[in-house]
Amino acid sequence: MADEKLYKAEYQGSGTFIISKPKRKKHKQRQTDLKNPKRGSRK
Repeated sequence: MADEKLYKAEYQGSGTFIISKPKRKKHKQRQTDLKNPKRGSRK
């Protein structure tokens, strides 16, 4: 489980990588949504 939380990149060959990174926290995602309202939405 601890491996999923870290940033890591796996080389697959010929310039291809599989990059895994931790998901954003719920409260962080909410703050971003509040600061950047979606286009066409009401305030």
